[in-house]
Amino acid sequence: MARPRRHDPGRRERIVDAALTVVGRAGIAGLSHRTVAAEADVPLGSTTYHFASLDELLVAALRKADEGFGRLLREHLALTAPDTGLAAALARLLGERLGGERARVELEYELYLAALRRPALRPVAAEWTESVVAALAHRTDPVSARAIVAVMDGLCLQALLTDGAYDEERARVVLARVLNEAPRPPLAGSSEPPADPPDT
Repeated sequence: MARPRRHDPGRRERIVDAALTVVGRAGIAGLSHRTVAAEADVPLGSTTYHFASLDELLVAALRKADEGFGRLLREHLALTAPDTGLAAALARLLGERLGGERARVELEYELYLAALRRPALRPVAAEWTESVVAALAHRTDPVSARAIVAVMDGLCLQALLTDGAYDEERARVVLARVLNEAPRPPLAGSSEPPADPPDT
C-alpha cells in the first residue's frame, strides 16, 4: 500500500529559504540539491520536483533576496516624504543595511553577481534594477534614478569587497552630486567637501 503523501504547502518556500541559507554559509559553490534538501529537511526528490535545475532554484532565491530591499525602498518614510533630502536618506539607508544586515547584503550581491556566469539569472537581476529605479523615480527623474542605483551598487560593493567602514557622509556627498542637490555643510570632522551646487 502506497504511503499517503505528506501535506506540506510551504515546502517550496522552505526549499528557497534553505537555498539562501546554504549560499550564505558556503557560497554558490556549496549549493546542490542535496545540501538544500538537508538544510530544508525534505527528501532529495522534493528539491528536484520543485526545481529541475540549480539555475531554477537560484532564480527563485535571487527573487526572494531582492524582495526585501525593494520593499524597504517603497516603504521607508525618509524616502516617501517629499521634504526629505533624497541623498541623505539614501546614504542613511545604505548605512543601516550594511551596519545591521551585512551578511544579508553579501548574500544578495553574491546572487546578483552570479548572473555574470549564469545567464538564467540575468532577467532577475534586471528586474531588481528596474524595481529599485521605479521606487526612486517618484523622487527624481528616471535617468537620475538609474544613476543612483549604479552609485549605490558601487558604494555597497566597495564597502563589502574592501572590508572598509561605510562612510555615510561621503556617500551622501556622492549621491548629492549625482542628484544635483543643493550643497550643505559637511558633518563635523569630515574632510569631504560639500556637494556641488546645482546648475543654474
